[in-house]
Amino acid sequence: MTWIIFATLTALFESTKDVVSKRGLQSLDEYVVAWSMVFFSLPLMLPLLGVIEIPQLGENFWGALFAGGSINVVAILLYIRAIKLADLSLAVPLITFTPLFLLVTSPLIANEMPSPIDAVGILFIVIGSYILNLKPKQQGYFAPFRALLKEKGSQLMLLVAFMWSFSSTFDKVGVRNSSPTFWAIAIHSYIATGMLPIMLYQSRKSLNIIIHNLPKLAPIGFLQGLMVLCQMQAISLALVAQVISIKRTSALLSVLWGHLIFKEQGLKERVAGATVMVAGVILITLA
Repeated sequence: MTWIIFATLTALFESTKDVVSKRGLQSLDEYVVAWSMVFFSLPLMLPLLGVIEIPQLGENFWGALFAGGSINVVAILLYIRAIKLADLSLAVPLITFTPLFLLVTSPLIANEMPSPIDAVGILFIVIGSYILNLKPKQQGYFAPFRALLKEKGSQLMLLVAFMWSFSSTFDKVGVRNSSPTFWAIAIHSYIATGMLPIMLYQSRKSLNIIIHNLPKLAPIGFLQGLMVLCQMQAISLALVAQVISIKRTSALLSVLWGHLIFKEQGLKERVAGATVMVAGVILITLA
């Protein structure tokens, strides 16, 4: 099935982008990194307008663009903030909750109804989240859930997962009312434009770092562009919940990168938790 290939490539580019972003955040302003992630995807995507056939836009295109783009402006900023605050291997797997939220948002917005077996996948996601945040036994068995209430990075990532369940569904509407590649270009142009004044205000004292750090910033946008182009192709061929579930298998890769590259601790618990969460999203995919 072609959509699985595109969705798997989406997961690979997503996890690689997280690593490059985390590296950039060690020395760069988070607002600059967030804006660069979107802006530097455009040199990859905009030339495609000269190659693809420009589609006839459906009546719901502009509404989906405004809604999905506006949500993403806020969600991407929060996402980069969460990566900066928390360990990569702890924060990123919480994005796996997006398919859970999609069980509600996808039927409401895109009129897509997942299978009842998705409930089993949801259970796996919750159990995996528990294991992922597992603390020493003396802290109690409810320590993981307390961590979600206390750790700001985890809280922000859960909020991003919720927001992306809406924006992913609007992606489906946008693709239906245009084409996968055209929608990817349109939505990223909107996000880059909407994020620009925020970045200019919040990072007004750090704007010179953009020019001096192009080798760090440009790859983030390039990987983002590759990821979103693959994602939109997959969404055009399958249910949103299926595609995003496969995409979230990037969580396990992020855990491994976090340990190998950033020397983050707790690999055993985090791999176990991320693996269970990935098993949950695979069940949702196969439903």
